[in-house]
Amino acid sequence: MRQTVPSLALLLAACAKPAAPSSPPPSRVRYVTVQEQAVALTSQLPGRTSPYETSQIRPQVNGLVEARLFTEGDIVRKGQALYRIDAAPYLAQVANARAALARARASIASSAALARRYGELVKINAISKQDYENASTTSAQAQADVATQVAALKTAQIDLARTTIRAPITGRIGRSIYTTGALVTASQTDPLATIQRLDPIYVDFQQSSSDLLKLRQQILAGQIARDGNAHVKLLLEDESAYGPLGTLRFADVTVDPTTGSQVIRALFPNPHGLLLPGMYVRAQLGEGVQKKAMLVSQRAVGRDERGNPTVMVVGAGNKTEPRTLQTTRIIGDSWLVTAGVKPGDRVIIEGGTTLRPGMSVVPTRWDPNAKPEQAAPGGQAPASAK
Repeated sequence: MRQTVPSLALLLAACAKPAAPSSPPPSRVRYVTVQEQAVALTSQLPGRTSPYETSQIRPQVNGLVEARLFTEGDIVRKGQALYRIDAAPYLAQVANARAALARARASIASSAALARRYGELVKINAISKQDYENASTTSAQAQADVATQVAALKTAQIDLARTTIRAPITGRIGRSIYTTGALVTASQTDPLATIQRLDPIYVDFQQSSSDLLKLRQQILAGQIARDGNAHVKLLLEDESAYGPLGTLRFADVTVDPTTGSQVIRALFPNPHGLLLPGMYVRAQLGEGVQKKAMLVSQRAVGRDERGNPTVMVVGAGNKTEPRTLQTTRIIGDSWLVTAGVKPGDRVIIEGGTTLRPGMSVVPTRWDPNAKPEQAAPGGQAPASAK
């Protein structure tokens, strides 16, 4: 009998059923409500700066460079003297042209007087008509010679004036390729120097023709409204923002067949000369306003096994529901969503990393200024939330 009691206790303990584990409480999550709102659409495109005006200085007469009349790198004004070419040969040409003009004017007086006398004599048949016609022709030729010599003198004076090479535009001049004593020729290939006008300055950037086509289609369909604001923002190489805003000038009508892009040009003021030709910049171009846009924070978006963007929403009965999104672009810290959610959906933004579809949750509206809560073990709410 002493050995029977322990055996019976062991048998009862073996037959006893284990207690059922208690189910964990619902997880606490924070959500944001999807709403339609007006969103300004912008594109950020890489580009290069180019001068507003460029003038390559070339001589228009032959000769030796006697002097350079500017400092390299300075701003020169339109009409300012830049180079002086040896003018002695051209002074001689002007003097020769003046002498030829004086000779032509002297001959016109005698030929005109002879023609008048022959005109009186031919009336009384004192000379033949042939002699009168010859005298009239000689007088007309003398007048034509005067006109020719006037033109020759003007040409010589123009060549003389071109021995002083002047700036055709106002701008910053670069280094001088030719020095004093160099022999230059009219219409030579190499320029003496180059002047560039940098205020204002152009920025040329490229945008995909497919993106421009999609934008035009959305505008025609009424999905995007153009506000008529053609201002462009500029970001410099060091990521800093360039102060003055630019204005959009035009988009090229031809698509580059090698890159499939179109050139877009904007004009920026450059009063302090901060922008230089050839600089790499990025332009923020305003495309328009999408009046009924839906934004979902990137913090709420995950990826499924196929790489598609997904979110968890709080559905009926506070149970989680997965949604697959269709997105177009990132605006700030949010995705611009075109499908997958609708206005009024509660998208989980905190506490949804371990959730599965159909789980019960305790939703709370997300406050961007509040500190994120740390989940307690077992899904319990933190003491501060009780």
